[in-house]
Amino acid sequence: MFKRWADSPYQMAASKPLSKWVVWAPVLTTSVYPYFLNAFHTLVTSVEPGAVISPVYLLLATVVMLAIFSVPAMGFALACQRITRQHNAVAQLKVRRLALFIICAPTLYCFVGVNLIMLGSPVPDEWFWAASWIGFGLYLSRDGSGLQQPIRPIRAMPALRVAHGIAGAIVLLFIAFHLFNHLFGLAGPQVHAQVMEIGRTVYRSSFVEPVLVIALLFQVFSGLRLAWNWSSVGSDNYRIFQVGSGVFLAVFILGHLNAVFVFARTYAGIETGWDFASGDPVGMIRDPWGIRLLPHYAIGVFFIITHLFSGLRVVMLAHGVSKSGANKTWWGGAVIGALISLLIMLGITGVRLS
Repeated sequence: MFKRWADSPYQMAASKPLSKWVVWAPVLTTSVYPYFLNAFHTLVTSVEPGAVISPVYLLLATVVMLAIFSVPAMGFALACQRITRQHNAVAQLKVRRLALFIICAPTLYCFVGVNLIMLGSPVPDEWFWAASWIGFGLYLSRDGSGLQQPIRPIRAMPALRVAHGIAGAIVLLFIAFHLFNHLFGLAGPQVHAQVMEIGRTVYRSSFVEPVLVIALLFQVFSGLRLAWNWSSVGSDNYRIFQVGSGVFLAVFILGHLNAVFVFARTYAGIETGWDFASGDPVGMIRDPWGIRLLPHYAIGVFFIITHLFSGLRVVMLAHGVSKSGANKTWWGGAVIGALISLLIMLGITGVRLS
């Protein structure tokens, strides 16, 4: 009976405090994320276009790029790790939600940058980012060992889950075309623009665009509510991936809407075509600000596809499909997502099929 109570989500916070380094190590690593991007940009721009890249530079650039992508990966590792399970439930919850923020680092940094431009902030993005994360670390590392809070059990929220799925189906039509359109970047900006204009006759129409925006915003806020609910308790790694990728996409969508409707159309008065997305004429990789878009887009595309397959996995399990079969389907979706993300990023960074 005691064991059942101890495993209950209503368990009271234990007295053993969480090691501050469980919070500070990932927080400090995330705080220097912009400097990984700057280092990669410096390495790339030190080589003239068309020049032969030495193996040393190529190795250094690869290592720095791995460091960039290791930050959101670290977030997943932190969310899945078991070290905090020896601590109290409140400490586990604190670290789990910290991990969700870290997963979102690439898209959060873009969101921060766009808004600092519109605010006319004289503070460099890197300084603001680092200071914010250090402040976040100070808040999270406060000693909560004396707290005696129960962790409430998760709510099923079936109506919200169904509504989230229905809105997702509406959004999926737009996203599928959007990804299809970006694949034409491999054929060049002109072909991409031609395909985009066909789609814009539909999704920019006076009826469809407001419906699409409302559906996207509903996806954001309903997804965040569901993620907050599911983050209250630990789960298997597939569920953690679904929650983490969902939070990333919520920030990604909100940032994308902000960049298109507020920054581009209202603040800057510019067209949101190929040049806007790819950073032309300089190019995404060689632009000191635009380099942050590379992991933002690459992970975003991957998460869009794998998040859909995460939802499909849940539906398959609910309808009696074996766990191994559902997991294999998810892994197949992950391979598809990685491949499509790679192809889109190759196109957007200048690779052409002919």
